[in-house]
Amino acid sequence: MSNGKSLIDLGDLSKPATVLVKKVCNAVGVLYEPTRIRKRAKAEADAAKTAALANIEISALEQRAVQRLIHQEARKQENIEAITAQAADALPDDADVENLDEDWVAHFFKNCDTVSDKEMQTLWSSLLSGEATKPGSYSKRTVDLVASMDKWEAELFTKLGQFCWHLGDFVPLIYDEKERVYTDRGVGFTELKHLDAIGLISFSPSSGYQRMNLAKQTWVLYYGMPIALEFVNDNKNVLTVGKALLTQMGQQLLPICGAQRNDEFRDYIIEHWTNENLHPSSPIPAAQQIFKELQQ
Repeated sequence: MSNGKSLIDLGDLSKPATVLVKKVCNAVGVLYEPTRIRKRAKAEADAAKTAALANIEISALEQRAVQRLIHQEARKQENIEAITAQAADALPDDADVENLDEDWVAHFFKNCDTVSDKEMQTLWSSLLSGEATKPGSYSKRTVDLVASMDKWEAELFTKLGQFCWHLGDFVPLIYDEKERVYTDRGVGFTELKHLDAIGLISFSPSSGYQRMNLAKQTWVLYYGMPIALEFVNDNKNVLTVGKALLTQMGQQLLPICGAQRNDEFRDYIIEHWTNENLHPSSPIPAAQQIFKELQQ
């Protein structure tokens, strides 16, 4: 665990975190022992294990199998506690942990209890804390997808995240995947095809996608920065949004993938829209307030 404490030391945790730990205990069928008891009992447990093995007539091969199983389960336990600790630390005070489905938690840890890479554990802990905060945010299918992803695939999706704008939902604005604004950051045709193949995006290099029936003025958002787009017509306007869309699983994972805004890309998109005879306005304090009111 990251802080060296046992998860049973609940006195240091907020109420949502305490509920989360209990949910995890119920779902995975493990009761966490206090650190002080665990340390004292370790030598006793080792001695008892040795004595038990000595009293059982098993082959050397079977003894090695038992030792392997013990090692594997201990490692899984360490991973479970590390992910849960990170998730508990990230929970807001208003997290709806009471409604977290324990079947979902059991399915979650079935997929991630072998994950020991620290960066991937951070992604898994974000999944857990997000679901605990608002149950129903992440489907079991999304959990399965993350379990099937290699680390480099997660990093590739994070790279894609810098190109995503919020237009009612998240949209990666990929207008020309051969442009250096994309390829210099490791996202080109091959990478987009791969993200499509694993189910995070829908990539259409020949036709692309559009948003239809937009009002004369439409608000878009880029990493907390609202921008107003003004069309020529009063209504029924069309905005071309490029060659890729996030799938439902991509939509769920984008907010927790660790992506950051790219000011150069923001300027590239504003220039692109200007060349398309749109009139994007730079954000100003008044616009920030208007956007907040529209979102309420």
